[in-house]
Parts: sequence; C-alpha cells; structure tokens
Amino acid sequence: MGKKAVVLGAAGGIGQPLSLLLKQSQVLTDLALFDVVPSVIGVGADLSHINSSSVLTAHTKDNDGLAKALKDADIVVIPAGVPRKPGMTRDDLFKINAGIVSDLATAIAQNCPKAFICVISNPVNSTVPIVAEVLKKAGVFDPKRLFGVTTLDIVRASTFVTSSLGIPNEAPKYSVPVVGGHSGTTIVPLLSQAEPKIDDKLLGNKEELEKVVNRIQFGGDEVVKAKDGAGSATLSMAYAGYRFVDSLIKAKYLGQTGVIEDSYIHVSAHPNAAKALSGLVGDNNSLEFFSLPVELGPDGVKDVHSLGQTTDYEKKLLEACVAELKGNIEKGSTFVTSKA
Repeated sequence: MGKKAVVLGAAGGIGQPLSLLLKQSQVLTDLALFDVVPSVIGVGADLSHINSSSVLTAHTKDNDGLAKALKDADIVVIPAGVPRKPGMTRDDLFKINAGIVSDLATAIAQNCPKAFICVISNPVNSTVPIVAEVLKKAGVFDPKRLFGVTTLDIVRASTFVTSSLGIPNEAPKYSVPVVGGHSGTTIVPLLSQAEPKIDDKLLGNKEELEKVVNRIQFGGDEVVKAKDGAGSATLSMAYAGYRFVDSLIKAKYLGQTGVIEDSYIHVSAHPNAAKALSGLVGDNNSLEFFSLPVELGPDGVKDVHSLGQTTDYEKKLLEACVAELKGNIEKGSTFVTSKA
C-alpha cells in the first residue's frame, strides 16, 4: 500500500524547501507537488534526481493536475498563498489566501477526503476554519484529520529561550508548550511548563521574560524586516512543517506511540480537547479552535493532553489570546458560510 504526501504550493518559498525535506523521507513512497506556477514542473524535475525511495510527480492546474496530485493522498500539506511583506500582518493576507485555501480544500474534499490536512497558509487562525467549513459543506469533515501547523512557534520558543539563557543551542535544549493560535498575541508560550525547567533567572526576571515572549510571538516580523522586502519566514517554516509531517509519518506509518506536537485543532477532535482548553482559559470561551498538545496516532488526533497550572502572567497572555482568536476564527468560518 502506498504512502503518499502532497505539497500544495510546492514552487513557493516554503513549498520548495519543504518538498526537499519530504523527498528525503525513507518512508514515503509517493510525493506529489502542485502549484499554479508553471515552474513547479522544474522543481519536480530537480527533486526527482534525489535517490530517495519516493516517486515524485509535479502538477500544474492544466489537465486536471490538482485532482491528479491529490489522488490517493494520505497527507496533504498546504503552504500555498502569498507571503507577508514588510508592514503586512497575517490578517492582511486574509483576502488573498482565503480564496486559495478554500479552493484547495474543495479539491481535497473531492479527491482525498480522508487525508490528513496540514495547513501552513497564513493566517492559520482563519484558514483552518475555512478548510473545516468547506469540508463540512461537502459532508466529509473529520476533525481528527485537520491540523493547523503551529510548530514554528514551538521551534522559536526553544531557540529563543536557549539564546536568552546563554546556553549553547543543543537542539532541542528546551521543549516549551505553545498554545492558542498562530499570530501575534494569540501565540502563548507557557515557559513555566518547559522541559527541562527554565532557570529562574529568566522566569523571575520580568523584563527579560517579556522580551523573550514578545520575540516568540512576533518572531515572524523579525524575519520579514531582515529580508527587507524579499520575503518572510520560509526556511524555518519549511523546517517546522517538515517536523510536523514527520511526526504524522511516525504515528501513521511506523506505529510509534507517544508522538506529541502542539497543533491548532478543532476542539471536537477529541473529548479531552475541551477539558484541556477549559483548564487553560475556563469554560466560558466558545472557542472552536485552539492549539493544544496533541498526541498523534494512525487516525490523526489520538488524544489531547492537558497542561499544568499557568502563572498569573501567562493567564493574562491567555486572556489576550482568547479575545483576539474569537474574531480570527469567525472571520474564517464566515468566509465560507456567507457564500451558502
């Protein structure tokens, strides 16, 4: 039986390095690339020279290429869309990327409705609800199989904490739970619950703590500014996207247990999701989506793990997150439902 992954938006700044990383997998048997940009055929030709186990195909929208790419897919990764430019927020991208993601979700519903869907396209807080609503309209929504990829926030948290403490970056030195969403103040790193425990010289230093949290929340702006109009965080995002997909591969194909990644999921994905969310923000939140520690299994979300007691500072971060996230989710859902 084949083990097929698909990258939608494979010719882009995230799509190319992500496809390169996936081509190195010794587990996948098939890797399909799709993009509306014709250069994806060249990207496919280039990657097909790599002597790994997966058979690579590349498709444009011509000759029903999207359907061909998605046929028999087990895992679909969506980095498609326009990148952020200087001065743009993730929300500024919404009007363009919402339409792109909606069309791709429709094609997934028609061609591989049981695939795991990993959404990278920003703004994730809104694009994941778009995918959910499209799948609901098609009658194929399975919340256990839909993931917003927030892994870059976890990667940044580990890197920035290590840097702040002046420790050699022995990856991964710190594992920091990051919950909420995937933009600005909705990104909530729970530094008090890091493993191993973070030194009090950071947790007890309010100024330094706020500096690290702000950098985790707005690290994307740092890259956009540094690239000076030439793009956004593409390489680190490709790495983070690959890490998440690799975890899915381990859980789905290799039968590994205890594979846990924080991910932005629909709260109905597992009964423990509502419990974990309630433990963080209380019962009166009415949030449909939230990033939580997800245990992955052969069918997607196997379990959702609760977190410990948050600090007063983290509680304030969570309050700001909930206030912002509600609007983000509604914006995505309404994009689809208003067309009904």
